[in-house]
Amino acid sequence: MMQRNSSHAPQQPSNPALERLGVFIGEWNTQITSMSFDPNPSAIARGRTSFDWLEAGAFLIQHSEVPDTAFPRGIAVIGPDDAAETYGMLYFDSRGVSRIYQMSLHGNVWKIWRDFPGFPQRFIGTFSGDHNIITARWEKSGDGSNWELDFNLTYTRVK
Repeated sequence: MMQRNSSHAPQQPSNPALERLGVFIGEWNTQITSMSFDPNPSAIARGRTSFDWLEAGAFLIQHSEVPDTAFPRGIAVIGPDDAAETYGMLYFDSRGVSRIYQMSLHGNVWKIWRDFPGFPQRFIGTFSGDHNIITARWEKSGDGSNWELDFNLTYTRVK
């Protein structure tokens, strides 16, 4: 089970650019489907993700895990770019993979992307009207032009 130290989490982030990311704060169940890397097209993986403030609200931190050992545990630290309307996301997982993504949140649409040559990736998620469900998909590309589904992902707020 994921450990969160929410008792020390401030009500408001210390950086005003992070305020709109407050919608993520909490614990979420995750469901992964349509996985391009799984030979079973009907396979479903379930996990857990939490979002919390880090360093008195200077950053948002995300922890994710899926009990199935085929999936890595991941952590992401998200912070604003004061010169843009985007955020930087530093990602690391239990495989030793490190990636830097860009991220945006406009209205109910959450986007994450990286344009690394040879392995561009993008994510688009949409919040439900009550902000308790995020329906999303990760896509990958070998050339940055032709995109294919990597997997679908649904977040359901637990608390």
